[in-house]
Amino acid sequence: MAGMSATQNGRLAGINAALISAFFLGLAPVFGKAAMGGDHFSPFAVVALRTGAAALLLFLIMVLFKRKFLYIYGTGLLGCVIAGSINGIGSLFYYVGLSKLNASIAQMLYALYPFFVAIWLILDRQPLSRLTIIRIAIAFVSAIMLTQSGAGNIDPIGVMCMIIAAGFYAAHIPINQRVLYDVPPPTVTLYTLISMSAIVISAYFIFDRSIPTAAGVAPWLPVFGLTVVTFLSRLMLFLGIKHIGGMQTAILGLGELIVAILFSHLLLNEMLTRPQWIGVACLGISLLMVLLEKPVPHPPVHPHGLLSWLQPPDFPDDFYKN
Repeated sequence: MAGMSATQNGRLAGINAALISAFFLGLAPVFGKAAMGGDHFSPFAVVALRTGAAALLLFLIMVLFKRKFLYIYGTGLLGCVIAGSINGIGSLFYYVGLSKLNASIAQMLYALYPFFVAIWLILDRQPLSRLTIIRIAIAFVSAIMLTQSGAGNIDPIGVMCMIIAAGFYAAHIPINQRVLYDVPPPTVTLYTLISMSAIVISAYFIFDRSIPTAAGVAPWLPVFGLTVVTFLSRLMLFLGIKHIGGMQTAILGLGELIVAILFSHLLLNEMLTRPQWIGVACLGISLLMVLLEKPVPHPPVHPHGLLSWLQPPDFPDDFYKN
């Protein structure tokens, strides 16, 4: 837009990317429940299929149209491998937990991940602003309201799996944020997805190997939907992290909770209580407050901290440009 600085344009792009990512991520539990319903796919099969297919799709697109994006320096590749492996383990817990809970309840518990992101960033010596802390507090209250379910007993194993998944998901964000200093989001997305695929596909062949027993093609439709939302959400996630940082992207990512609740209500007939709707409103307030946040310094280079070893090499700034 005319009159806007490069920093403002980048921040706006980051906010939009984070919100788009949240929308697609919010569809994941809905498609996941549909794929695992009845005699359809097992949790391990779902996560292996959707992650592997998303990685293959992105690889083919880059080979055909953007081969230059295949380059990544060694330390950055190691960062993506570590982040992808952590996220892959978290994905296994996520889909096991999802198989034991309603989609909306599962996503409510998973919405705790910004709190874990805050912990990881503090360990990496990246301070949080006062406004960010206030927004996290509001989001925490909303999460409590949202978990006030009238649906009866909630499976404790499912709850534990979703909280573990949230912790693992949060851990990969600061790692990728370091790599995104000078590596394009498509490159980071590709190598992170490949690393995730190596973990979840190995887990499927080691612990599961089941195949869907239901006849017909219906079980494949939600798996295809999961592949698409995984592909798009990861790409937008890392674009958001690159421009506005991991913490702001994580808080905006809570918008996925609203999407999951809405579509669970519309497509899966899952009902919400009055306190849960109040929680949705509180969460919306927390999301809107991003407009009051000051732009983070860019590029976010931090020579100290837990992840200080993830430093880029010296090569031309326009390497990835046409």
